[in-house]
Amino acid sequence: MSTPRGEIPKTGSGRGGHMTVTSRVGAAECGGTDTPVLEVRDLDVAFPSESGRVHAVRGVSFDLEAGEVLGIVGESGSGKSVSSLALMGLLPEEAQVGGSARLRGQELLGKRDSELSRLRGRKVSMIFQDPLSALTPVYTIGEQLVEAIRTHRDTSGRDAMTRAVELLRMVGVPNAEERVNSFPHEFSGGMRQRVVIAMAIANEPDVIIADEPTTALDVTIQAQVLEVLRRVQRATGAALIMITHDLGVIAGLADRVMVMYAGRPVEVADVDDLYRRPRMPYTLGLLGAVPRADDRERLPLTPVDGNPPSMVDLPPGCPFAPRCPMAVATCRRTEPELLAVDSARHRAACHRSDVLAERDLAPGDIFPRPQTTGAGVGPDRREQRPAVLEVSELAKHFPVLKGTVIKRPVGTVYAVDGVGFDIREGEALALVGESGCGKTTTLMQVLELAAPQQGAISVLGSSTAELGRRDRKRLRQRMQVVFQDPMSSLDPRMPVGEIVGEPLRTHGSDAAATAKRVRELLELVGLRASHADRYPRQFSGGQRQRIGIARALALDPQLLILDEPVSALDVSIQAGVINLLEELRANLNLSYLFVAHDLSVVHHICDRIAVMYLGKLAEIGSVDAVFNTPAHPYTQALLSAVPLPDPARERTRERILLDGDLPSPADPPSGCRFRTRCPKFAVLDADSKQRCIDEEPPMYDRGTDHGAACHYAESLEVL
Repeated sequence: MSTPRGEIPKTGSGRGGHMTVTSRVGAAECGGTDTPVLEVRDLDVAFPSESGRVHAVRGVSFDLEAGEVLGIVGESGSGKSVSSLALMGLLPEEAQVGGSARLRGQELLGKRDSELSRLRGRKVSMIFQDPLSALTPVYTIGEQLVEAIRTHRDTSGRDAMTRAVELLRMVGVPNAEERVNSFPHEFSGGMRQRVVIAMAIANEPDVIIADEPTTALDVTIQAQVLEVLRRVQRATGAALIMITHDLGVIAGLADRVMVMYAGRPVEVADVDDLYRRPRMPYTLGLLGAVPRADDRERLPLTPVDGNPPSMVDLPPGCPFAPRCPMAVATCRRTEPELLAVDSARHRAACHRSDVLAERDLAPGDIFPRPQTTGAGVGPDRREQRPAVLEVSELAKHFPVLKGTVIKRPVGTVYAVDGVGFDIREGEALALVGESGCGKTTTLMQVLELAAPQQGAISVLGSSTAELGRRDRKRLRQRMQVVFQDPMSSLDPRMPVGEIVGEPLRTHGSDAAATAKRVRELLELVGLRASHADRYPRQFSGGQRQRIGIARALALDPQLLILDEPVSALDVSIQAGVINLLEELRANLNLSYLFVAHDLSVVHHICDRIAVMYLGKLAEIGSVDAVFNTPAHPYTQALLSAVPLPDPARERTRERILLDGDLPSPADPPSGCRFRTRCPKFAVLDADSKQRCIDEEPPMYDRGTDHGAACHYAESLEVL
């Protein structure tokens, strides 16, 4: 059923006020015609560089119909974003662009910037990855929306402002009449992304290009933004190009998928066909590398070993051949064309696609899957193991100060407020929750090894409040950290051998012992000992993260604190690091405190999970108990928002969309802190609501290693 342009279709509601996922809207439903809205033929982009000509995009061709969602996926450097920037005319002047891109029959490539400026925002618009950099900080949201409208429409400022308010309402910004006068810094990340979407649809363009629009967002905010994209795409009837590395997002949003590798498409198919019957080993490898939150077996992932090729002087043959276990001599001689395989709509660039079709191979049949290590501590055995880390009633409050010369306290930020958990030997515990929930503050309190503001922290049996300088130095050897961004945590001026060996030298190791240990560590994390003389810039992102892990292991720690260790990595590289972390934990009997926002990764690595909300624990327990039978409404919302790489499942899943953003930790709600966003609270009777308002819920025991801080906790399957 089609929807008139400018109207937002209502989504259905399920039990407890839950919002059900909106089904995809294909071209036929949006009144598509036989003529594509966008026709791209042989798009070619190259850049000059000191190393030579970088051939970033090589002959990309596709058609996009009105109302269709085309997902473009691939590793970093595959040409996804460069292709979209070429269509928008946003590449630097030195870029050499060839081919054709016709929007409603009008050629885009080769136009002057002044001509493209009349089309950008009116006929074709773009949603960028970082909304804060896409908005001007010195202008209000309303002023920027009005500018986007009046640039392409002959309308008064008053009418444009009215339209701006309508657009904010359309994308779900609450109190649009007031927030239109706010500045970008006064919006959260999710709300800023909604504003950018509003700007993109302001003039009802024919094509919207979304370049990684949810990458930096929490899973709940991501679900909200994706729902907004579905709604506005249905309302405007625009065609959508969705560029992302998240195969779960693509499964739930796209009608058709284009997989790119080394600057060109290697497989194009309808979303169901691509996920069920991939005909290119690279596509199969990407699907096998994705951790799934609904995977009950939690088998090791199947990473695609190696790195994408340099786009300077590509060797002959298939660019994927050096990484492909199925490659034969023909693959190394001749680059395959993109040809129809199962149908005219399913095409693959692979000499071995017929073998994939005949044998119906799974990722583990092609790419080597590491042996199951048996890492982990079951709920029934954890009490038998000694505690590596114990945190009880931990609190960290920050004063809010006002004044220029003489600062005076005017309030308090309750960043962490009574958190307690423990980690046993060989166990991995994840701290999860939205940005601002207190995860990082909790982590920093543990890392300081100092007396906490309130509560107690015990590391390896020693209370941090009683540690002297020598004891603190000794304890730091047994507790190490791996940071999110490996490049910023490694000194670019030092070779890798010195970086890995620095902790050893600091703690008195001699040169010969340090050199020997560095070689062992590099090999332990899957690198070569000969790499010790190289610098961080000479390694890929995944290899740099392995270097960071090697450095953390230098002093034989018992506890590793992992702060988003795989969030900055491509899915194929991420899988290798995840497998490495599991292997190291099993072989070295390590314990992990794992801070992350990707719940699929958490489900794959960790034994237990602690869900935080506004400085407190909402739910805690074994991964199996919390993922299979979540009891707190907040946990249920988090898990329902996790995208699954399964189009059929994504179409039928029920989303629990939370209203609004996290309240300010300087002014948390009374009683249950989650009640202002809780879908269960909305359907309670008056007396039950009053209890939530007046009484802070304790952590109710729900059986073996499972607790939920909710007065009306009720198990619900959401995966």
